[in-house]
Amino acid sequence: MHEVSEYTRPTFGFISKKRKPVRLEPLIFNTLNYTFLVCLCIAMLYPMLNTLAISFSDSMEAIRGVRLLPRGFTTYNYSVVLNMHSIYTSFQNSVMRTVVNVVTNILFTSMLAYVLSRPEFIFRKFITIVFVLTMYFDAGLIPNFFLIRTLGMMDSFHVYWVPNIIAAFNLIVMRTYFKGIPESLIESARLDGAGDFRIYWQIIMPLSKPVLATIALFVAVGNWNAWFDNFVYNNASQHLSLLQYELQKLLASAMQAGAQAGQATAADAAAGAMGMTVVTSLVIRATITIVAAVPVLLVYPFLQKYFVAGVKLGGVKE
Repeated sequence: MHEVSEYTRPTFGFISKKRKPVRLEPLIFNTLNYTFLVCLCIAMLYPMLNTLAISFSDSMEAIRGVRLLPRGFTTYNYSVVLNMHSIYTSFQNSVMRTVVNVVTNILFTSMLAYVLSRPEFIFRKFITIVFVLTMYFDAGLIPNFFLIRTLGMMDSFHVYWVPNIIAAFNLIVMRTYFKGIPESLIESARLDGAGDFRIYWQIIMPLSKPVLATIALFVAVGNWNAWFDNFVYNNASQHLSLLQYELQKLLASAMQAGAQAGQATAADAAAGAMGMTVVTSLVIRATITIVAAVPVLLVYPFLQKYFVAGVKLGGVKE
């Protein structure tokens, strides 16, 4: 008689099977990985949530310490900041600077990148090397200052966008992407009588929307957060002040006055004791930080995938 194996031996109408052993390595790795990611997420979110809570807190209550929830909830801090005339002017200048830089940088950088991506252009390697060298070597602040002054761009809006027309990193990323477009499309267009500019505008640009969106986001975020050129070149022109520069001036004034986070002057404490509404540098800094960060926070979640694509595109610099 044939012996019945343990896999086919009937047990109450069911076929018994061996259970797969539980591996501890993936379980331990996933547990540690998720724990680390949660801690990292908390560490990154806590400063923003704390700043948001301080901005909605009463000044006297904020001095005692605020964590994740406001103490003495109030919107008076935002009314003080939004009633400052310089905030609206600087906000308008920051928006205008961001829009102008995105348009000009995308246009001029993409045109140069298309030229450098063409194999028939014999000087493409030399020009590419020249632009790459600018990523490693900079003349410095003083030569740039004299150059801007010689060009007559001091105390003018042009200093915000003319020096940023072409960025070397953006150029390399675009050139790499353009080289990946099938050459057969360009040859077919040439057979139909299309010139270089028509190929660039009607074929290259429509097929390059991912890289164009990526570069546009890089340029927009960089220019929205910029303030140092305002300090160096347009310091005397209040009508050209940027939003981030106004924030920087508030921070600098608080440090210069010797104010420390969580401390109030004797006058503020006396006014708070009498029931008067006061604001301190602590809540004002938190409030204007939230006001300056809101536009980026609203746009970034919807366009985050383009930042990831930009990292992948920038990884190859042939």
